[in-house]
Parts: sequence; structure tokens; C-alpha cells
Amino acid sequence: MDQNCGAAVACVAGDADLVTAQASPAAVSRSPYLTLLFAVACGLAVANVYYAQPLLDTVADEFGIGRTTIGIVITATQIGYGVGLLLLVPLGDLLDRRRLIISQSLLSVLALIMVAAAPTGAVLLVGMAIVGLLAVVTQVLVAYAATLAAPAERGRVVGTVTSGIVIGILLARTVSGTLSDLFGWRSVYLASAAATLVIAALLAKHLPPSSKRPVGLSYARLIGSVFALFVELPVLRVRATLALLIFTAMTMLWTPMVLPLSAPPFGLSHTEVGLFGLAGAMGALGASSAGRLADRGHAQRATAVALAIMLLSWLPIALLSHSLWFLILGVITMDFALQAVHVSNQSLIYRVRPEAQNRLTAGYMIFYSIGSAAGSGLSTLVYEQAGWGGVCIMGATVSGVALVFWAVTRE
Repeated sequence: MDQNCGAAVACVAGDADLVTAQASPAAVSRSPYLTLLFAVACGLAVANVYYAQPLLDTVADEFGIGRTTIGIVITATQIGYGVGLLLLVPLGDLLDRRRLIISQSLLSVLALIMVAAAPTGAVLLVGMAIVGLLAVVTQVLVAYAATLAAPAERGRVVGTVTSGIVIGILLARTVSGTLSDLFGWRSVYLASAAATLVIAALLAKHLPPSSKRPVGLSYARLIGSVFALFVELPVLRVRATLALLIFTAMTMLWTPMVLPLSAPPFGLSHTEVGLFGLAGAMGALGASSAGRLADRGHAQRATAVALAIMLLSWLPIALLSHSLWFLILGVITMDFALQAVHVSNQSLIYRVRPEAQNRLTAGYMIFYSIGSAAGSGLSTLVYEQAGWGGVCIMGATVSGVALVFWAVTRE
């Protein structure tokens, strides 16, 4: 991941077109390097929410947190993320998005240092919640990228930027596992703080200023309008519910996965567990075409196929005890399906109210955060009581519900 990010940063920094990019409706479409910067920034920001997953056993031992409740570390981060989605992301429709993005990035540096220096479990949980709160800068970036894209290419741009998010989520495990084995778990958050500072500098240099007119609402009315959008827009209700279900299923896979993999008979190190994120990234990259399908009017078809793949993915995942290759196959197909549904969801909701893209993002992603928090908290409890088989049954059930829900609500 370090090599990929380094290449991306070098490519972005060396592109002169970025310096003169304007906040026009096609700015991102004309500058692939600006799109790349959005994707890299999103990936690094959202990775902060997921670094802890391969480290749960080590963190549990250091702070004396029980294995049955260690999922609270992820849950606290997701709760912070959910709060940030509601209270911070809508500000992108009220304030200059460039300043908002840079400010949140710089504050994230301080939050990451707080986690790295945490002396107690309580301080760690507070720090993780703040990290989650500020990581919603990812969604401000996505909404801004959608605004800067030409309408006919919005799905493609959103797909590319969202690929950065999903790859950041998945490669976070690879990076955190490797750094933890080499330098200890705290080094993960120090390294992320340094990387976030670099990205903040690049965003300050190259991100075009917002040229939109303010929405003319007070902050209180702005937040209230997020809920009003759910009342007014059926597509937002449907797609947000799908987000809740698919991200619940995803975190049911990823959160407890370190527990069987680090125990006998596998006994994998954090580095080896983190490498499963590379398999997931392969799947996410394979789904990058979902945005193009949405631009052509095939979002419903892409959603149906992806949800069916997600459900079927649990079969090889459940065969972990027979071979790690089954798990690798399941991870690839699961994350392919997740990315395809997620991009299709966002492509559809961004079309309905262009002037409210940050609030649409906030409303949609709140459901994502609820699903992620629920999946993280429940999966470790289920693993303790019913083992990996119980986790797979629960994950398959949620995936099946998502497919049935789509079939019942499709237009």
C-alpha cells in the first residue's frame, strides 16, 4: 500500500493541471489526477477507522479488555463515524468544502496521535471515537467529487473515488498488521498521522475552491433537512437500508476474522492476517465498472447480481477450517459484491438532488455506519458463543435479507 500511495502522491504532485483546476461541473472529469487525489485521500481517511481490526487481540491483552467485548473498540469508532456523518458531513452544503476538508484532515492528525499515545483503555476508546468522527471527511470528498464531475460521467468518477475508499478499508488491515508486527500497534496510528498530514498539504495545494452558492439554511435546519430527505426520497430510503445490510455483513466477516486465524491450527501473525486485505482489494478493484453500468442505466441489474454474489460468498467463507484458500475466495467475491452495490447506491442517490449532495451522503452513510457498528459488535459475541460457523450463518442471513429487500423494493 505504501508503494501504491507513494506513486499516487507523486503523480498528483507532478500534475500541473491540478494547480489551475476550477470548481466547475466537469473539473474532475477533465483531470484524472485530481480524481486520483480524491481517491487516495478518501482511502487514507477511511483506513483510520479499520486499522484496529487485525490488532484486536493485542489491544485486548495490553488494556485488559475481554476477548468477548473487544469489538467495542471498532464499535466506538463506528459510533463516532455515525455522529460525524450527521453533524459534520452536511456542513459541505453550507460551508466551503475545501476549507472543511483541510480542517478535518488536520484535526485527524491530532486524534491519531491521541490514540497512539493512549495510556488507558478509556482514553483509547475516546480517541478512537474522535478518529471516527473526523474520518467522515471521506464522505465530504466523495460528495465534492460528484459535484465536480460532468453529469454523464458522475457514476464513473464516484466509482473511482469509492474504489479508493473500499481499497483503503481493506488495505488498512494489511498495513496495520505489518506495522504492528514490526514496531508495535501504536506505530500504526503514528504512521497514519504522518500520512494524513502529507495528504492535507496536497489537498491544500491542489483542491479547487468551492464555487457553489450557500443553501441558505441555519445549521439546525441543515441537520433537520437530512431527515426530511428520507421522507421525500424513496430511493434514499431503499439504498440506505441496503447500505446498512451490506456493511453489517462485511463487518461480520472482517471484525472477528483475526480470532480464528491467529489461533491454532493457523496461528497467523498480524502481518499474515492483514494480507487478506489484499485479496479483498482485488475484489473491490474488479467492481470498479459498477459506476459505468450505473451511468448506462443498469444500476438495478448490477445490484441484483452483486447481492446474489455476496450471499453465495458465505459458502467458501464457512469452509475456512478446510483451507485458507476458501476464505481467500470468499473475501474476494464478498468485497467485489460490496463495492458494486455501494457504487450503484451512491450513483442513484446523487442524481436526485444535486444541490444537497452532502446531506444525501450523510443520510446514506449514517445507515452504513449503523450497519458497520452492529456487525462489529455482534460478530465477536456470536464468535464466542457459536464459533466461526455461527458467524457465517449470521452473515449469510443478513446477506439474504438484503437480496430479498432489494427484490421487494426494486422499481
